[in-house]
Amino acid sequence: MPGQVCSRAMGQILTIPPRLARRMAYRGCDVDHNGMVTTASLSRSVGVQTVQRPNVVAVGTIVWLGSEVMFFAGLFAIYFTLRAMSPDLWAAQTEKLNIPFSTTNTIILVLSSFSCQFGVFAAERLQARRTGKLYQLNKWGMVEWFYLTYAMGATFVVGQIFEYATLVSEHVSLSSDSYGSAFYITTGFHGLHVTGGLIAFLLVIGRAFAVKTFGHKEATTAIVVSYYWHFVDVVWIGLFLVIYVLK
Repeated sequence: MPGQVCSRAMGQILTIPPRLARRMAYRGCDVDHNGMVTTASLSRSVGVQTVQRPNVVAVGTIVWLGSEVMFFAGLFAIYFTLRAMSPDLWAAQTEKLNIPFSTTNTIILVLSSFSCQFGVFAAERLQARRTGKLYQLNKWGMVEWFYLTYAMGATFVVGQIFEYATLVSEHVSLSSDSYGSAFYITTGFHGLHVTGGLIAFLLVIGRAFAVKTFGHKEATTAIVVSYYWHFVDVVWIGLFLVIYVLK
């Protein structure tokens, strides 16, 4: 009878009123032409959905990188302000920059982002170390890709130190003038961030060797470090365009 609920086959099928059947069919429940609905579909319609919460470490890292964006935005503002106040000084001092050398150094750092991401792909597969020969790049694990990233990042830092030494020999120092102050403060803070990233890579690699089984916690650490490294690369691209290209 309409308005009654009866059970068949050990409670697996329910008969429901026509109006209620139409409402449940509208909401996506499995209702046939006889007004039958399975208890499984009924439980799905009234059950509580599971909420997928984001990784706390990843969210915290993204929030922290947001604060870093504001920090570097302040450095960019300082640079543009000082350049607007001394255009003639900027025109003279930027002629001392070695553009080809800096471009090569920039390419090395940008390429390190790709090797870092390949390491993340390996970490997501829970592959800590290579499974083939050293020359078989497709068999590399996270450790090998992060070693390569570390080498390229260290090369960038060494190249930046060499550039500093060259500029100091040409009387461009932190205290020489406003250009020197702006140049060394902006690129210097970025260099410190790169150095911090290199230390983080060593910690991730060391952790991969320390644990018996490379699991999701270690993979999450690798992913978080990659967020930071990509951020450092993007910031340097902005610095390179502002300091070396838009002279």
